[in-house]
Amino acid sequence: MSAVKHFKGLSFYKNERLWQIEGNVTLLNATRDSLMMIEMDQMNKSRVEYPIPMIHKRYFKKLPQWTFEDIYNLDAPPRPTKCAQSLRNSEDEDFQKAFLPNIRMFLHKDNINMREWNRLSHFNNPFGFMDMAYEGKVLKLISKPKEPLLRPKPGRDGCIRCAVVGTAGILNGSKMGAEIDAHDYVFRMNGAVIEGYEEDVGNRTSVYVHTSFSISSSLYIFKKYGYKSAPHDEGIKYVMIPEGMRDFKWLKKFSRKFRSGHPRTYYSGQYNESRFYVLHQDFLRYVRNRFLKSNNLNRGYWAIVRPTNGAFTVFTALHACDIVSAYGFITEDYKKYSCYYAERHLKTNVIFYSNHDYIMEKNLWKWLHDKKIIKLYQRT
Repeated sequence: MSAVKHFKGLSFYKNERLWQIEGNVTLLNATRDSLMMIEMDQMNKSRVEYPIPMIHKRYFKKLPQWTFEDIYNLDAPPRPTKCAQSLRNSEDEDFQKAFLPNIRMFLHKDNINMREWNRLSHFNNPFGFMDMAYEGKVLKLISKPKEPLLRPKPGRDGCIRCAVVGTAGILNGSKMGAEIDAHDYVFRMNGAVIEGYEEDVGNRTSVYVHTSFSISSSLYIFKKYGYKSAPHDEGIKYVMIPEGMRDFKWLKKFSRKFRSGHPRTYYSGQYNESRFYVLHQDFLRYVRNRFLKSNNLNRGYWAIVRPTNGAFTVFTALHACDIVSAYGFITEDYKKYSCYYAERHLKTNVIFYSNHDYIMEKNLWKWLHDKKIIKLYQRT
């Protein structure tokens, strides 16, 4: 039986044309029918599962709101922390209401199947598989992490202390390098220029967060500042944001014979599948929905709007660490500084791209700092 025949008996399939005509008007009905489809599959285990008809971004004039939009996969309760200062012990009601300490952080072959693909197909990338053809073989190549992203350092007080280092110009001349390196773990992302800037940004990297585009394009964007490769400290852990099909094709190439231009070349010999993590779409959507839901999602260009790689890195740290300090992120006085700390001898303006809500992120970092959830490096 073909996939089309399999779904023609379901209202969900019939609603596909309605979506194209009326956009968001039919979301409630489509949602109800989508859930009915999943329930029917669960009731009939003998039925072969198929991908649902592809849902296209062009059907919607703004971010679609599904009834299961704010429902996420959760893992087992997180490790009990012995750290009295842990951000998990925050008494701020707003933060505790939004924060999910056991949100599923990582995507791997053991937690994705056809039913999960169909659920996630309702969300645009990087939050799901909307507009994507089923790629089961690629997903099965993503290994399950063999250990937590981070562990407490032995012989310490049980607290995991992390520094998250962005690329903002505020770090130029900051002399924060020694303070950054004093943390148990250091997170970086994008064009993490280190050589020649150690006094301001440190020289250690424990976790590097990236997309296939950012790790490759940064080599060209930051080449003039001496950037030669992504961080590749011994034992470093790499975290990928699955931004779109380009990233899944990148992952697929890892299984192929090594040759020039192979993705492994971007990791300078430090790629190891046991230290490579792929962020789960539920985690990315949770960050957006609960902390960075921009009003721009109600505009015609909603499908490209998402938090920055830096924002996803901060939240990865918030879920892996007890104490988080953020350096090189946008602050109230951002106009005083160049766009990047690597622009040491040139004053540039911070560039606001339409796919990110920088002002919303600025306000969030200040709020988290004021609530003592993070320590934000500021100069005012």
